[in-house]
Amino acid sequence: MIVFALTWIGLGCWSVCFWWMHRISSRQDTMLKELHEMTTRIERLSEAEHDLIREVHPKVHEIKEHMENVAEAVSPHNAKTKDASS
Repeated sequence: MIVFALTWIGLGCWSVCFWWMHRISSRQDTMLKELHEMTTRIERLSEAEHDLIREVHPKVHEIKEHMENVAEAVSPHNAKTKDASS
């Protein structure tokens, strides 16, 4: 009789444990979905911010090209070719 009672108690404990783990898992799934939605919103905001910065500073590309031209003019290799031609 005791073995029978312990078997039913054990079965009840396993059922409660399974229910508890299922509940925790569903909460984790909900949290992961919310986190994914949040990261998606942050990515969209970041892209919008990047586009705004690009609109506000349209001359950034021109400045970069100018800096490359200056770097080429100042480079030691360019200076050697100018000395050789003089």
